[in-house]
Amino acid sequence: MALISARTIVTSLSLFHITLGFFFWTNPVSVADQALVYVLGEALGIPHSRAFDAPSPALAFLGVVLATIGITDLVTLSLPDEVCLVHYWGTQAPVRVLLAGVSLGVSFLAGRRRRSLHTGVHNRVFFAFMLLETISWCWLWVTLREERVQLQARKASRRRSQVYN
Repeated sequence: MALISARTIVTSLSLFHITLGFFFWTNPVSVADQALVYVLGEALGIPHSRAFDAPSPALAFLGVVLATIGITDLVTLSLPDEVCLVHYWGTQAPVRVLLAGVSLGVSFLAGRRRRSLHTGVHNRVFFAFMLLETISWCWLWVTLREERVQLQARKASRRRSQVYN
């Protein structure tokens, strides 16, 4: 049994996306000045990007997209457990782990390989965000795999009780 349920992890990730979307929309420098972003950037030699110093239309768009993703992820939690946790998140989690992991690798390698990607994805904020996404979605995926067994056992016991009644 997992210490933290998959439903709680999805809720936390959704609220994280909504909060991050709000800050990208209103005050993006507060995201760039976080200690985790600074420490990861310094440790890996990733440059600080001045693009987050002032609000811009691109950052506002990113904020709206992140908030929308967070809200739609929260809405999926209203579905029954079998549909939500087994079918929907059971397929979403591995895809999001893959996408976040590839984005993390591209962010890390962009500064060393291609200078055209350097300003787009090779910055501290993007790298820290993708690292947190990769870790969080991987954690959710592992938790979902553990809970799937419990949900199937519960479903089987309900079926047995209905057959005997």
